[in-house]
Amino acid sequence: MADLAFDSLVDGKPVAVEVNGTQVCVAKVGGDIFAVADTCTHAEASLSEGEITGSKIECWLHGAEFDLRTGEALTPPATAPLKTFKVVRNGNQLTITE
Repeated sequence: MADLAFDSLVDGKPVAVEVNGTQVCVAKVGGDIFAVADTCTHAEASLSEGEITGSKIECWLHGAEFDLRTGEALTPPATAPLKTFKVVRNGNQLTITE
């Protein structure tokens, strides 16, 4: 479980947090918060260093795109989906769990 403040997140700028020993990419898109595994399923690059367009995140290393809502791999070279994590908001507090 990881806790962070909603207002600490910048829209469209992903951050990495640790949840039970796993690096998780957390992204604010509009008023929505998404949390997916931080490691690209293609080449083990950190997705929190990637760019967000709409509800997609692009891996900076080889350009694979993933849907932040579902974890689905949208473009090659990635074919496997990302694990998604549950985000609960209580006021300004966010809790991310498996």
